[in-house]
Amino acid sequence: MKPNILQTPIDYLKGVGPSRAQLLRTELGIHTFQDLINLFPNRYIDKTRYYKIYELRPTSAEVQIVGKIVHLKTVEQKRGKRLVATFVDDTGQMELVWFRGHKWIRENLKLNTPYVIFGKTKYYNGYSMPHPEMELLSTHQQSLRITMQPVYPSTEKLSNKGVTNRVISKMMEALFTETQVKFMETLPVGILSDLHLISKSEAMFNVHFPKNQELLAKAQYRLKFEELFYIQLQLLIKKLVRKQKIKGFPFTEVGSYFNNFYSHHLPFELTNAQKRVIKEIRNDLGTSAQMNRLLQGDVGSGKTIVGLMAMLLAIDNGFQACIMAPTAILATQHFQGIQELVQDLDINVKLLMGSTTTKERRQIHEELEQGSLHILVGTHALLEDKVQFHNLGLAIIDEQHRFGVAQRAKLWHKNTYPPHILVMTATPIPRTLAMSVYGDLDISVIDELPPGRKSIKTVHRYDSNRLKVFKFIADEIKKGRQIYIVYPLIQESEAMDYKDLMDGYESIARYFPPPDYQISIVHGQMKPADKDYEMERFVKGQTQIMVATTVIEVGVNVPNASVMIIESAERFGLSQLHQLRGRVGRGAEQSYCILMTGHKLSEDSKTRLQTMVATNDGFEIAEVDLKLRGPGDIMGTQQSGVLNLKIADVVKDNEILKTARYYALQILKEDPALEKEQHAIVRYTYTQLGKHKNIWNYIS
Repeated sequence: MKPNILQTPIDYLKGVGPSRAQLLRTELGIHTFQDLINLFPNRYIDKTRYYKIYELRPTSAEVQIVGKIVHLKTVEQKRGKRLVATFVDDTGQMELVWFRGHKWIRENLKLNTPYVIFGKTKYYNGYSMPHPEMELLSTHQQSLRITMQPVYPSTEKLSNKGVTNRVISKMMEALFTETQVKFMETLPVGILSDLHLISKSEAMFNVHFPKNQELLAKAQYRLKFEELFYIQLQLLIKKLVRKQKIKGFPFTEVGSYFNNFYSHHLPFELTNAQKRVIKEIRNDLGTSAQMNRLLQGDVGSGKTIVGLMAMLLAIDNGFQACIMAPTAILATQHFQGIQELVQDLDINVKLLMGSTTTKERRQIHEELEQGSLHILVGTHALLEDKVQFHNLGLAIIDEQHRFGVAQRAKLWHKNTYPPHILVMTATPIPRTLAMSVYGDLDISVIDELPPGRKSIKTVHRYDSNRLKVFKFIADEIKKGRQIYIVYPLIQESEAMDYKDLMDGYESIARYFPPPDYQISIVHGQMKPADKDYEMERFVKGQTQIMVATTVIEVGVNVPNASVMIIESAERFGLSQLHQLRGRVGRGAEQSYCILMTGHKLSEDSKTRLQTMVATNDGFEIAEVDLKLRGPGDIMGTQQSGVLNLKIADVVKDNEILKTARYYALQILKEDPALEKEQHAIVRYTYTQLGKHKNIWNYIS
C-alpha cells in the first residue's frame, strides 16, 4: 500500500463526510485511512444462523430473524414518543422499537415485506428488539454475505449519532474496494514458513471480511504475532545496544567486605532463591557493561539483604553505593536495617532526607566527595545536584514505579560512567507483562520466603460479624500484639473516605477505650510531621491499634503487628490487598488478615476475595489481577505506551508472545545488526518503526 494513500484524511472516504469524520476523530482517534484499517474488530457474530421467534430466550447475544412487519404505531410515553412495529414469522410475533428517527423509519419501512432483522432482544411481557439493523430479504440474498460479521470498537456517542457497527463495516468495505489496497510483507520468509503464517494482505483482508472461522483464526494469529514480534524486537535491541554501548565499571574483586559478611555476619541462612539472584548480580557486575536489573520479590522475601551484598561488592572494588526509597519511613527502615547488619564491618552508612539538618548535610556532602562515606541511603534528596559522589558504582532504587523516568536518569549522571542499576520491587509482575514492559531489563525473581516465616492466615468476614472481629482484636492485644485497621482511599472522594475513616475510628475508640488501649490515626489530610509522629508511636509500640488509609501500604515494618483488618475490602484492587497484607507477618508469631465487606459483592470482587483467601503467592495473585484488570491498569500510566496493543492481548495471547520473543531472540543472536539478506524485511520495517510513534502506523 502506498504511504500517500495510507495517510489520506478519513474525510475523503466514500460515505464519511465532514460530521462523521469529526466524530471518528474525537471518539476513536481515526484521522486517516491507515487508522481505520487498523481499527480491528473485537469480536465476530456468526451470520449463518437464523432464529425463529419461538426459539428466542432471554440472553445478551444478538440474533438474526427473517419475518415481516404487519403493523406500525406511535406510543406516547413520559418523555417523547416511541415507534413500535409488530414483527411476525411463521412461529410467532414480537415488537421492534425505535426511540428516535421515527420520520425516516416510517417513510422507508415496507409493510408485509420480508426483512432480515438483527440485534439484541429484551423480554418484558413478550420479546422486543430496540433499534434493530434491518435489510430487505431480497437485498440480503443478492449481496455478497459475510458469514462472520465483525463487531468494531465503538462508543455510545457514535451509536447515538447513527454511526453504527453496520456503518463502520460499510466504511471498511469502501476503503478496501476503492483503494484496491495491497500490503507490503513485513515478516521474513523463514518465519512465515516455520509458523505456516498467511501473507500480510490475506491477514488484513480476512480479519475484516472473514469467509469462515478457520481463515479468521489464521488472520488473527498472523497479525498478533507480528505486533508482538516487533515490540519484542524493539525491547531486545534496546537491551543489546545498552549492553554494547553503555559501559559500566567492572567489579572484578570479591573481597573482604563481601566474604567477611557472608561468612561471619549473615543473620540467617540465605534461601536458594537469594543465592541464585546474588549469582546473577555478580555475573552482571563482573562485565564491563552497565547492569540494569529488576529484582522482584514478594513482601518479606529478603530483597534488602541481596541489595546489601551487591553494595558490599561495590565497596570491595573501591566504589560507593546508594539506595533510594520513595518515602522517608521506608528510607529510614533501610538505613536502620543496613546499619545494624554492617555495624561490625567498619562501613560508613548515612541517611539523607528532606528533613536532614544543614549541619548533617554538610558532613554527608564532605564524606561523599572524599570517598569515606561508603553507603548513602535516602529519598529524592539523593537526586539533588549538590549530592556529589567520589565514585558511585551501584545505585539501588526501591519501588521504582514511584519515581519518574527523569528522576531515575539523574542517578545515571552521578559518575563518569553510569553506575550499575538494581531496581527492587515488592509488586509481583506476571511473567507475560514483565516480558512486554520490562523486556529490555534483566529480571531476577526471589520466589521463596526465608525459613521460619509463618504463612499469613486470610479470612473474609461480613460487616455482620464485626463484634466477633473486635473480640478477636482484643484477644490479640492481650497477647501483646498490634493491629492495623485500613480504610479505602479513592482520590475522587477524599471527603467521603475521610468520613468513613472517622466513623470507623469513633466506633473502634468506643470498643477500645483509653487508658486500656491507645490508638494511632493516619490519613492523607494530616501534615507530614503529624503523620510521622503517629507512625513512630505505633512503631515503638506506644499504641496498639493503627487506624489508617492506604498511606501505610508501602514500607512500614512492625514485626509485632500481627493482624491486618481491611475495611470495605471489595473497594481495593488485588495487588493493593496483597501489599497491605504484607504489612503483617514480619515477626515469628502467627499473623492474620481479615477482609471486611458488606453482603452485596460483584463477581470480580468475589474473585478477588476468594483469591486472597486461597493463596499468599504474590505471582499467582498478580496473574489473577492481570486477567481481571488488564495490563494497562496494572502498570499505570507510565508504562501504558508500551502496551498500546491494537490486536494482541498479553494475557490471552501469552503463548504467541513467547513465540514472538523466541523468534526475535533467534534473529538477533544470528544477526545482531540485521545485516543479512534474509532479514532485509525485518531491518526495513524496524527502521520505519523508529520514525513512527505507533507500530501500526507503519506495519500495515
